[in-house]
Parts: sequence; C-alpha cells; structure tokens
Amino acid sequence: MICEGSGLSGKRKLFRPNVLGRLLSYLRPYWRQVLIAYVSMILATLLSLFIPQVVKTAIDRGLAAGQARSLFIAAGTILGLALLRGVGAFGQRYFGEWLTHRFAYDLRNHFYQSVQRLPFEFHDRTETGDIMSRATSDISEAERFVGIGLMQLLTTVIMLVGVTVAMLLENWSLSLLALIPLPLLLVATIHFGRTVRPMFKGIQEQMGVLSSLMQQSLTGMILVKAFAREPYELGKFDRENEGWFDLRYRLFRVWANNWPLYTFILMVMVFMLLWLGGQRALVGEVSVGSLFVLVAYVLMLNGPMQRLGFLVNLAATAAASATRVFEIIDTPNPVREQSGARELQEVQGRVSFRDVHFAYPGGSNILQGVDFEAQPGQRVALIGPTGSGKTTVINLIPRFYDVTEGQVLVDGVDVRDVTLSSLRRQIGIVLQDTFLFRATIAENIAYGRPDASMDGIVAAAQVARAHDFIRSFPQGYETRIGERGVTVSGGQKQRIAIARALLYDPRILILDDATSSVDTETEHLIQQALEALMEGRTTFIIAQRLLSLKAADVILVLDEGRIVQQGTHEALVAQEGLYRQIYDLQLREQEEFRSLVRGIEVGVGA
Repeated sequence: MICEGSGLSGKRKLFRPNVLGRLLSYLRPYWRQVLIAYVSMILATLLSLFIPQVVKTAIDRGLAAGQARSLFIAAGTILGLALLRGVGAFGQRYFGEWLTHRFAYDLRNHFYQSVQRLPFEFHDRTETGDIMSRATSDISEAERFVGIGLMQLLTTVIMLVGVTVAMLLENWSLSLLALIPLPLLLVATIHFGRTVRPMFKGIQEQMGVLSSLMQQSLTGMILVKAFAREPYELGKFDRENEGWFDLRYRLFRVWANNWPLYTFILMVMVFMLLWLGGQRALVGEVSVGSLFVLVAYVLMLNGPMQRLGFLVNLAATAAASATRVFEIIDTPNPVREQSGARELQEVQGRVSFRDVHFAYPGGSNILQGVDFEAQPGQRVALIGPTGSGKTTVINLIPRFYDVTEGQVLVDGVDVRDVTLSSLRRQIGIVLQDTFLFRATIAENIAYGRPDASMDGIVAAAQVARAHDFIRSFPQGYETRIGERGVTVSGGQKQRIAIARALLYDPRILILDDATSSVDTETEHLIQQALEALMEGRTTFIIAQRLLSLKAADVILVLDEGRIVQQGTHEALVAQEGLYRQIYDLQLREQEEFRSLVRGIEVGVGA
C-alpha cells in the first residue's frame, strides 16, 4: 500500500488516457514477430469469412441444381481453406504467445530496475507486499491482454466489420434490417468498459493490501506465535479478503447483467433474418444459399460477441494493472546523477558537512545548520536522543538522501557532483539490523566484491572473528543462510557483515549501533573485529552505549537536528551539557565503582 502523501495517486490521471498505448510500446522492438502474428491473425479471420460463400455455392449450384461436381469442388475448397486457416492460426498462436511472455519479461525487468533506482525515501513509505503485488499480479494481468488478448480483441473487431461488409454485399436491404440491433451492442460494450475499469482498479489495489498484510504477518510469524495472535491475524486477513471478494462480486454482477445482452442481440438478428428473409426465400426473391450465408454470418458472431465482454474485461484489467505498475516506474527519483558527474577516485576519506539542512518532502527540518569535518582516518561518534538526526547525518554521506540546503563533501568534492556508484564504492556500512541474503556464507561475505577469491573471503572472515564459527558448520563457507538470516545468531550475523565490509575495503566506514543487541562476550568479539575494520578508515559510529564511543577522536552530540556539543570524551564530560547528562546516567557510577575497587586493591597490595 502506498501511504498518503506519496505522490503516486496524483499521477493516475496522467496515465489513463494512453496507458494501453504505453503498454504496446514494449512490443516495438519486436516488430517482425508482431507483423507475422497479426498477418497470420488477419489471414485466419478473413479465410473464415469465405467459407459461408463456398457453402452457398454448394447449396445453390449443387443441391438445388443437382450437380454433384459443384458439391465436390465446394468440399475441396473448404478443405484447402481449412489448411490455410490452420497455418494462419498456428502463426497467430505461436507468435502471440511469444510476444506475451517477452512483453512480461521486459516490463518486469523495467519495473525491477525502477524499484532498484528509487531512493530510501520511497522504500521508507512503501510497503513491500504492495510492490510484490504490482510486480506479480499486476504485470500478469497486463501480460494477458498485450499478447493474445489484444489479438483476440482485434479478431473480434475484424470479424464484426468483415461480417457486416460481407452481409451488405450479399444482400444489403435484408442485411440492414438484420443489423439494426448491432449499434446497441457497441454502445453496451463501451458502457460496460467504462463501468468495469475503475472496479478492476479497486480490485488490484485491494490485492496489494492483501499482499502487504500477508507479507507482514509472515515476516513477523515468530511474534505472532509467541503472543498466540494467530486468530487475530486470521481475522484481520479475513476482513481484507472479504473486502476483495465483495469487489469481485460487484464486478461479476455487472458482468452477469451484461453477458446475456450480447447473446440476446445475436438471437434478435437471427430472428429478423429468418422472419424477413424466409418470406423472401419462399417467393424466390432470395436464394436458399443466400439466406443460409446471412444466417451463417450472424452465427459466426456468436463466439466473438461472447468473447467481447471478456476481452473488454481483460482490457480494463490490463489498463488498471498497468496504471499501478507505471505509478512505480514513473515515480521521480530526487537523488539523480548530474550530467557530467565524474568518478570519485583515490579517496583519502575527509568528509565535510557545510551548513547542512535536511527535511523530508512536506515535513519540517530534521537537520539544521550541521557543520563539521572528519579528517582521514578519524573516528567520529554521533550521539543524541532518539530523533535527533544521527541516522540522517550518515544517510547523507552515501546520498541515500540529498541535502535540502548546504553541502556534503568527500575530499572537498560535493557528493552530488560524482557518480553514485563511485561514491558508494568508497563507503562501507554495518547496521544494527544486519541483513543477509538467502545464499551461502561465502556469497554473503563477497556481496560487495563478487569477484573476490576464496582466500580473500577467508582472510576477511578471520579478521572479523567469524572464521571459527563458520568452520564449525558442516558445510563451512558453503553453508546456506536461511531466509532473513535465521540459520545464524545475531552476533554471527554481525561478524559476517563486518567481514563483508572488510572485503569491500572502503575508505569511509559507517557503523550504526552495530553492538547494541548482543551479549557481552559477543560484543567483545565484535569490538575486536570492528577495531580491525576501522583501522586506517574514516569511521562514523552511532551507538547508544558511551563505552563504544569513548575512544572516538571526535564526538558529535546532536539534539533536535543541531550539533550542540563536539569534542573528545574527556572534554565533553568536563562540560555542562547533554553529553554529561548521558554520562551521568550510563557511566559515572560504573567508573566511580571501578576507581573505588582499584583503590582498595592498591591498599590491600600495600
């Protein structure tokens, strides 16, 4: 589900007029296959229109005149037309299916590329389940129409036009009377399409809600079971599923009300032909073969007319689904490379913030006038209350977001003036909530350097204090990590993430509360690994425990988006301010107790 304020809903009107045309543009590179498919379709359809004429000849010149030779010729002609029509039908089906799946392949790739390039801001406010629904259900609905569905719709149109022309050429006066109900069919079809299109849009959006709900429930299954909330989750899903069913039911009711109308119009046309044409045939004004041809042409409309409602449904579903897909593809990306952006090379690691302000679109400032400079190899710690802007500061360095005002510079170069790939190649990140892919341990460590050798992977794991526990697994580095890393513990995940950062070998390192949720022994191992990782790199550390920050070269104290204090641990403890308040709460009693113990030990030793 897209949250309010996302800006996607406002784009829907932009897509609606030409959304089907935009879908068809994906077929442009395959014009040869399109040409073969549609020529085959036209051939098969037009050949069908000749068959009643052959039967007419057989009736009037064969049966009525008693000429067996005419019957034989007619039978052979029908057989030849059937063979030709079979060739056309094969080309239509084969290339139609090829185009269907090639279209889905290209659109799905385009959609995925668009999701990959969108900034953190988009992913912060967009639910994963809804994106998955668009990538699967919505693209599948569009796929069904663009290939075979559109071809069938054009076949129906050609058949309607072809039958109308053929009937008028056969007997224009009788045909005009029989075709009087046909405009009613066209009006009903257009009205039906306009009615069901917004209904399909609602159905697809509700499917996105269902997908999001299921994704959340499955992701948090441990919590659901721990609190015995299965009935609650089932009830929540049942309500949304019932909402989806109600939307579908309303659609089916509209469809059911319109479907009999198509068949009724067809029967009215047959009735008028038999009633009016039969009387003329009895007095010899119209041949029996000609009357048969007219009735045969009308009956040929039976299949297309029955499919018409389905195909209009298909077109409406495709348009609604494509709108949802294009909403993502057309979401603007505020973090873009400038034309002429250069590669960032041979980075020393000096990071400067110059009067940086930042606010999310439509929100108040999160950072206000942030100024500091981190020298190459320095360790810079950030501390402050929740919501003070610590994470925002580190997110601006790799350009996960762009500053609203001011500059972020690396080695004196504005990060907006360099390519994103070259900037992010210089930055390694170890987060509190470590993510591991469902792959082998070796593949996870080498994620940033897929060309790394096994020796390099093992060396990084050894420095990260991960080699021993990895070797203890039966398959060692080839052990596959379960979904969301459930095969390994939290501390093991952190050390694998540190090994991944080590192998990546960045000049700038970001550690976001990397030891906050592990036990003391594991924290000690992780701290050893982090010490090796930070060696010679410009490091930004976010931590809630002052023990993790004491050794930093510079500590930045943030409050309400501003740097209110900065300095070393000793200097900040000596000052009145927020840092000393945090110190008094966390460390003062521990350090005073340690001093007392050391004093007693010295006294006893004396």
